[in-house]
Amino acid sequence: MARPILQLQATEEEVLELGRLVRGMKVSVGDRFRARIILLRLEGMAETEVARTLGCSLGAVCKWSKRFDGYGIAGLKDASGRGRKARLPAAKISLIVERATRPAQGRIRWSVRSMAREAEVSKSTVQRVWSHNEIKPHRLETFKISNDPNFEEKFWDVIGLYLDPPERALVLCCDEKSQCQALERTQRPLPLTKGYGRTQTHDYVRHGTITLFAALSYLEGKIISRTEESHAHLEWLRFLKQIDRETPKELDLHLIIDIYATHKHPVVQHWLKAHGRFHMHFTPTSSSWLNLVERFFGELTSEVVRDGSFQSLRELVRAIESYLVERNQNPKKYVWRAAGRKILEKIQRANEALAASDVIIT
Repeated sequence: MARPILQLQATEEEVLELGRLVRGMKVSVGDRFRARIILLRLEGMAETEVARTLGCSLGAVCKWSKRFDGYGIAGLKDASGRGRKARLPAAKISLIVERATRPAQGRIRWSVRSMAREAEVSKSTVQRVWSHNEIKPHRLETFKISNDPNFEEKFWDVIGLYLDPPERALVLCCDEKSQCQALERTQRPLPLTKGYGRTQTHDYVRHGTITLFAALSYLEGKIISRTEESHAHLEWLRFLKQIDRETPKELDLHLIIDIYATHKHPVVQHWLKAHGRFHMHFTPTSSSWLNLVERFFGELTSEVVRDGSFQSLRELVRAIESYLVERNQNPKKYVWRAAGRKILEKIQRANEALAASDVIIT
């Protein structure tokens, strides 16, 4: 006697959910495959025809058809307890995770191999546990929390210029990059080739340093620049005069700068009083990250200065000037998108973490 054919039925909501599983981009392959089986069966296709269409066994079609008939959408999920069982004891996992934040005596941090020896497991096991718990002892990030008593006032002043620039005015992010070294490598570097990275010698000859003054136009992305041998108040004043010459006279100028003593020198202050279109906005102490010109300095360092080899100081200056000319022909804007309130909340969490660490140390 032939086995009766199972006729599947589904509600409208179940059909919609099955369609979502089939089309979903983040749905697992198994869930998508089972949903396709049920949808084809609901269209009236026989089990053997479904198996042939999907290229699977008849047993798989029968199994998931019965599961759906008995439990609906929930029946298409794997039963609990299936899959590979964890072989690492929970106590061992806790040791690997908790000890990662407490280096051994005389060490700064754990390595995968040293932790593997400590926990008596393989280094690949340590790597898996750390990756699963997002623990990265090898990573080191720098930070500095400002102790400026007027931090929030200065913070919102600078953020306000980014988020709501004043009309008929230019917002210029200004700073100086001092100690740009003209280093000449003792041998020519080997070029980048397939399978091999760039190389350069570890030793070099110093040909002196220069200071690059830069003013980044926030709205346009263009750079006003000047190179000097040093960065005292006279050099800064010369740069201010250059900004005055190279910007439209009818516009006010809002300069975002740090509190470096050069910027507040009496000679500079006297000149600024005579040129009322200049408005100075100081970033808080230890908060150079608020000044977007630092983004430009970072790119200049990585793309021109740090890995270059220069036979003279003049050659370094020409390389920087060439880079700036090309960049100003296709200016790149840096747009401030971070919410000020979220930044302050992050700083507050950092302060709380520092306070908690002080308690632990003492």
